Amino acid sequence: MDFHDPRGVFVGRDMGGHEYAIGPDLLRRHATGTSDRFGWTGEEPPGPGTDAPALLFHSEVYADLGWYLPNIFGNLHARQEWEFFHPMRVGEHIRTRSTVVERYRKRDRDYIVNEVLVTTPDGRWLQRGRTHQSFLVQDERKGFAVDREREKRSDRTFRVGEGEGADLDPLSRPITQEMCDAFSGPGKNYHNDREMALALGFPDVVVQGMMSICFVSELMTRSFGDGWQRGGKLDVRLVNVVWGSDVVAVRGRVREDVPEGDKTRRHCDVWCEKPDGVKTLVGTSSALL
Repeated sequence: MDFHDPRGVFVGRDMGGHEYAIGPDLLRRHATGTSDRFGWTGEEPPGPGTDAPALLFHSEVYADLGWYLPNIFGNLHARQEWEFFHPMRVGEHIRTRSTVVERYRKRDRDYIVNEVLVTTPDGRWLQRGRTHQSFLVQDERKGFAVDREREKRSDRTFRVGEGEGADLDPLSRPITQEMCDAFSGPGKNYHNDREMALALGFPDVVVQGMMSICFVSELMTRSFGDGWQRGGKLDVRLVNVVWGSDVVAVRGRVREDVPEGDKTRRHCDVWCEKPDGVKTLVGTSSALL
């Protein structure tokens, strides 16, 4: 007799994986979904052998939602961790594997942590990501699970980047419907369709949390290049919702440098914010120099 219900959501549940070829269609979709052309010099994506964007497979964790809890009303992407070991290359094949690695409860939400490992076909690790998804414990479905006023509350104010280190060159991203469709489509869901968002307890389109994380990866790539693709680390929390048509500024500030082997690891505070100063993502990131 199985220790766990094979249909349940438990630590150690193997969610399987996929194999992909990194080709032009994937690169075009990523560019449309993030407005990041990742060094394109012309209208077409770069050719075989060039580095692919670090988070090209940002949403592989959502390829199979069998690890979700039954109550999806008001569910939110709460935290994201990532480690990068080696670049993915255009023209190459990669493999993924997804496993539930942690489950915990905080206040009125249950959290499931799904780890995705990306490797070469022969098993070399390229990157590892851990996605913390939160689900309401009680399924009451009264009003909105999260409304637009929540981000104005005093307990939704977050302090980050207050040190005296140098600022990274910031980015600004106006969110468009085209971006949401490319990033979270092609089917309708609460990340690209208002009616679907209303059905899940939100007043408007909830821009997928991974999009902001891709913005942070773009910031780190521009700032550190190969030192991000070959040793970068990320640990961020998604603290307020980015709504459809929001404008997001992506910022970073150097915190400290720490020796690491024959390199130096530069630790940074990173965050995303709206024009009125509301923080939507806060955390830390680092790269090798």
